[in-house]
Amino acid sequence: MDPAEETRERKRQHEYINMRGYVADSQYGIPTRCPCGGRIINEVRGKEDYDTLPGKRFFTCKNYEDDGLHYRQPWVIGVQEEIACLTKRVEEAEKVIKGVPNLNEKIEILEAHVKNLIVQVADLERICFE
Repeated sequence: MDPAEETRERKRQHEYINMRGYVADSQYGIPTRCPCGGRIINEVRGKEDYDTLPGKRFFTCKNYEDDGLHYRQPWVIGVQEEIACLTKRVEEAEKVIKGVPNLNEKIEILEAHVKNLIVQVADLERICFE
């Protein structure tokens, strides 16, 4: 084989392996777009396609080919991951909400300090200009 052709083939293989890794790493939650740019469709397998689990659902790329470069994720896994992500966001929001009363107290204390400082500055200005 020609060394230049060998190098090009090695580069193509390397790009293919990298793309498969990117697709695998990006499959989290409910996908909105496939890395190929194709839209995601909700696929439901009928009884004739799959005997043991009739009606099994998938999030599938419209251009799906079994080459590892397109999404085909079981519906249950995508929904579970999405729920876990949303639960985490709700917990973080709850922490923020619980911290609001403490922040309000600190704001009131700081406003009192600012009023004190304004009075002190006014007194100092009066003393300096007398």
